[in-house]
Amino acid sequence: MRLRWLIGMVFLGLALGSSYVPSTLALAQEKKATQPTKAVAQVNKPVNKQMQAEKNEAEKAAKAQGQQKAQEMEEKIIEEAVQALTLTRKAITALQKKDSDAAMAALERVIGKLEIILARDPKLALAPVDVVSYTLDVHAGVASVKKAVKQSIDLLKKGRVQDARAIVSNLASELVIEVINIPLATYPDAMKAAVPLIQDGKFKEAKQTLITALNTLVVTRHIIPLPILRAEHLLKTAEKLAEKKGRSKDEQKQLEELLGTVRKELQLAEVLGYGDKGDFKAFYADIDEIQKKVAGGKHGKSSFDALEKALENYRKKLF
Repeated sequence: MRLRWLIGMVFLGLALGSSYVPSTLALAQEKKATQPTKAVAQVNKPVNKQMQAEKNEAEKAAKAQGQQKAQEMEEKIIEEAVQALTLTRKAITALQKKDSDAAMAALERVIGKLEIILARDPKLALAPVDVVSYTLDVHAGVASVKKAVKQSIDLLKKGRVQDARAIVSNLASELVIEVINIPLATYPDAMKAAVPLIQDGKFKEAKQTLITALNTLVVTRHIIPLPILRAEHLLKTAEKLAEKKGRSKDEQKQLEELLGTVRKELQLAEVLGYGDKGDFKAFYADIDEIQKKVAGGKHGKSSFDALEKALENYRKKLF
């Protein structure tokens, strides 16, 4: 689930010298996600305190894993690309003051930075300059989400697009990582095109050329489904209990509840559309098999391996 699109006038403020604050978008969307419509407002009640604690731990683990991924991506940001973006803005500021020497000096450095990037990796199409991450998480059960989906479909059939949109916009449980990139196929040429314009004293045209280049920054979006991550974490906790010989009745009950919650998380992922329906049949079959093997206090580990590996591969495929 990777989407790419060209960013248009959103970056005009960036080009004119204002600071880009992606956290505003993050907070707005996260706030929206935590205020579901009535159709999805039925929150699952925890079976008991222990189960709720396990779910909370799964939630923390899921977000931590996503944040780690975002950090890894951020560490790959190319320093020269970041500097090239900053220098482009300096060139625009210089052109606003009609300072051709300062503008030319900044552009020379921009072009040099981009040449360094391409020399290191001639096949590189996008040079990352920033990473933004935020979470969307609808706190509702499978039945409530199904009801919301049906309601939105009914509204669309009636042509009530905006009413349907208000519901659908809340139907997500995911960590979103957005990487902002310089397109190396077009950005360097735009910098070079501005040079003769500056030499001819065409400051307005040169500035517009640079602004247009900034407006073509590319955003790559990566989506990590939180229900899949939570299911993986809960499954590992369940596995530890399943390996224990002589489980008490309370521990057996906890194990059964954990496996039930794993199923619910996968059902939530399915109803939210994180993959095709057919993909989940094998997961449910594996859970059925595990439940049979651990019933009555029986223990073992091998039954978990197939499902754990399948979930890991599925998450990687989606990401």
